[in-house]
Amino acid sequence: MKQKLKARLEQLGPVHSVERVSSGSRVDLILRLAKPTRLNLIDATRALAKRGMKVVSAKRAIETVVEKGQAIAIVPTVEDLKALAVDLRKAGIAPSRIIHNRVDVKALRASLQMTQEEFAARYGLNRRNVEKWETGKEISPATNAYLWVIQHEPDTVAAALEQEMA
Repeated sequence: MKQKLKARLEQLGPVHSVERVSSGSRVDLILRLAKPTRLNLIDATRALAKRGMKVVSAKRAIETVVEKGQAIAIVPTVEDLKALAVDLRKAGIAPSRIIHNRVDVKALRASLQMTQEEFAARYGLNRRNVEKWETGKEISPATNAYLWVIQHEPDTVAAALEQEMA
């Protein structure tokens, strides 16, 4: 049994270490296949592992891109977004960053020319929460994501929440 395993490992060839970056910030990415580039699974996996992802997690993320067309990758230590993007593009992966910036609720509401009450009613929010968010109260990540969608597609969100009366 040990000889079979040893033979299989020898077929795989030498294991290359991954030189990791020493510091950086977490970045959440959507990974997709770049067109018309050919995918280099090893280089794509290395680019992610270099920035703190476990090698097996990085490999699975790239395999998911191949199987499903896209994958989410939580990359713990990104030293330079441009460098990561270059490394991934060279390997045949098109990365997009998931944005988590806090929405300025007061500015959003003002741009839509609505009162707090109108804004809350239009988008299914609590008026008191809208007031609190405008004065700096913490916004949950899910609510912030919803507000981000409102900020970029206000008419689409409003239409999705409407129901015609018979």
